[in-house]
Amino acid sequence: MRFQLTDDQRALRDGVRQLLARRFDADALRAAVAAPGLDRALWRELGAAGYFALRLPEADGGVGLGLPETVLAFEETGRALLPGPLLATHLAAGTVPGAATGETVVAAVDGGLVEWLAEADVVLGDASGAVRLRSVDPLTPLHRVPDPGVRDGVAVLLTAAEQLGTATRACELAVQHARTREQFGQPVGAFQAVKHLCAELLVRAETARAAVYAAAVTGDPMDIAAARLLADEAAVRGARDCLQVHGGMGFTWESEVHLLLKRAWVRAQRVGGSTESEEALAADLVA
Repeated sequence: MRFQLTDDQRALRDGVRQLLARRFDADALRAAVAAPGLDRALWRELGAAGYFALRLPEADGGVGLGLPETVLAFEETGRALLPGPLLATHLAAGTVPGAATGETVVAAVDGGLVEWLAEADVVLGDASGAVRLRSVDPLTPLHRVPDPGVRDGVAVLLTAAEQLGTATRACELAVQHARTREQFGQPVGAFQAVKHLCAELLVRAETARAAVYAAAVTGDPMDIAAARLLADEAAVRGARDCLQVHGGMGFTWESEVHLLLKRAWVRAQRVGGSTESEEALAADLVA
């Protein structure tokens, strides 16, 4: 089975990347950390570009594409660390008025947590009694609620796609730093330990990519569970290794490396986290 992207899929991926490069570059990322909040204008621009309505049928005003194309779009927003309840708003595009166009911001209860509750126009699930938490990620405000919410297989896969994007960005930053940062008169990438870290970053990211793309094509719950596990590992371990390559510089507010790790940690708790995917795979093997 071949998983090469079509010309249309490449154009979609490149279009989302260009939009984000124009509207949410590294400077905008740092500005968002300094003054957290949801950029409603950007949200509406994403809606106008069809991001939230990618899987909505054309007859209902959507783009009419499938899960593979949606995975590519979520991979790009994960790579850019775009903040906001992207997943909840996308999943609500066919049921909540204004969600598809970005006019309505939707949050959802997930495992007793709600991302971006205070900024949401609509909340799916019971958010009564919500208590604000101190989030490790400054770009993902969190509330805890008594209601555990509802699991969604598509949400698991799209979370994996975002994690894949973050893993890819971690690999890019690590390699860039290894090529340009010098110690003892040569790039740090010339040292064997750093070479190994960069190689492992690439292997984990590409392994996760193959699994996520395959799960998007098959839609099989076990493929999705496996993709989630590999993507979580690629994002979390990849961000850690990227931090290692950068050394003390990676911990500074001027660097985005620590933000990759923090976002990967928060996403790893979504829709049951790795534990539910592990249990699903184990149950399938036993059966």
